[in-house]
Amino acid sequence: MLVPLIMTSPAVPAAMLLLLAAAPAPAVGPGFEGQMLFHQHIVIRIPRMPAPEPMTPPEPPLPPVEFHEESGPQCVASDDLIAATIPTNDRVDVMMRGGERLRIRLDKKCRTLDYYTGFYVTAGHDGRVCAKRDSIRTRSGDECGIAKFRRLVPGD
Repeated sequence: MLVPLIMTSPAVPAAMLLLLAAAPAPAVGPGFEGQMLFHQHIVIRIPRMPAPEPMTPPEPPLPPVEFHEESGPQCVASDDLIAATIPTNDRVDVMMRGGERLRIRLDKKCRTLDYYTGFYVTAGHDGRVCAKRDSIRTRSGDECGIAKFRRLVPGD
């Protein structure tokens, strides 16, 4: 008797053995008195993994870009601020729409600026963020005024 089993659960083989034990004994031919012969066929499903991509040597990392500061605008449109990093607790580097980078110099050290991820900037009624008028609020509630904006220009 050939019984296919699909190993989807450990209970399946046990249940099948119980069913086989309850089945009537097969008719045996001459010379096979008292002997029973069982054949079992187990099918195990193995998921196909995607073929690995050929190994290519990693590209050497690009050298770090050094920036220097130049004079910046008094105000920026709040919609143009798209990303920020916090190099120290008294300045914030921002990426502007279009790829320009600015550094925001704060009027004091914001000790909790890098404690939580992110901060808040509220634009004025004109939709702009301005130095000596607006401030950055940390997520812990601290408020630090914006002293000035500086342009970050790649060095030579």
